[in-house]
Amino acid sequence: MTNQQWDNLLNVIKGDTTKPPVGFIIDSPWLPNWYGITISEYFADQNKWLEANFKAINEFPQVMLLPGFWSEYGMCTEPSAFGARCTFPDNEFPHAHKVIQSVDDIKNLPLPNPKTDGLLPFVLYRLKWAENKIKKAGHEIRFAVARGPLNIASYLMGTTEFLMAMMMQPEEITSLIEKITSFLQNWIELQRSTFPSIDGILLLDDIIGFIGEEQFKIFALPFFQKLYAADVSVKFLHNDAACKVSAPYLEQMGVNLYNMGIDISLSDLKKLTQNKVTLLGNIPPRDILAKGGPEDVRKAVHDLLKTLNDKSRIVLSCGGGMPPTVSSDNIRAFLKAAGA
Repeated sequence: MTNQQWDNLLNVIKGDTTKPPVGFIIDSPWLPNWYGITISEYFADQNKWLEANFKAINEFPQVMLLPGFWSEYGMCTEPSAFGARCTFPDNEFPHAHKVIQSVDDIKNLPLPNPKTDGLLPFVLYRLKWAENKIKKAGHEIRFAVARGPLNIASYLMGTTEFLMAMMMQPEEITSLIEKITSFLQNWIELQRSTFPSIDGILLLDDIIGFIGEEQFKIFALPFFQKLYAADVSVKFLHNDAACKVSAPYLEQMGVNLYNMGIDISLSDLKKLTQNKVTLLGNIPPRDILAKGGPEDVRKAVHDLLKTLNDKSRIVLSCGGGMPPTVSSDNIRAFLKAAGA
């Protein structure tokens, strides 16, 4: 992000503007094929990774592309540090295989060192290699990025097994989440210390949308509070699963920027959050932005704007990250409808 984009984002978070900017979370599900390469090429070739990101910022300079120059290996990034076997099909999303076969394995799970373990050193190396080029283009590395603790736990155990154990063996699951949270604190701090320009945290965790309120307060709230206690200006959460349970707690979690799914309107979210959290959304990503045409996108954006009596603390986007196959024409239609 440029300095001007960053300042604009901070102003929106403060509630100082009523003209919503446009922002999209972009990463490996969309960028590689849009740029014309495979997902594996995007992960393996740092030049192509950088060129794809440069093409996006140059083609859509009026868009906040979040988190910006995201160095990642899909869902394998953090689980790899715990020893997860990672599968990388040529042009499909990578997958991390579980390492915890039973809750008895949790006590022996090592606490990873983000400086040395899994794919994490390569995440940092790519950004170090690209840092001067990014700065020369007028941008900065703004965010420390990680999957959230419940998301990582679901990959280490398997989602069904993790959710069942949460109910049946809560002490063991608490110890797992504590361990993952300690790892994430170290990983976030390492990113921040490596790149002093970082002033934001982005955590991605859809699993909080699959649990009830009591489970959320026990297994999610205190751990996210620890992670968002870091001294940064932007505390960004992505959860495009259900959010009616967690949304009233966003401010208490420490979140000030939230990307949701499409099961709830921005107007309803404003009420649930008492308009204290900036909302990034909420056009349907698959059915409108990816599968629709430019006229469908324009209509959806216009209809969304009509529902907002209060346009403060809004960043216009899709409900979730940019999905695969979204065309440049549809993004331009979005921008035109938004008045960007």
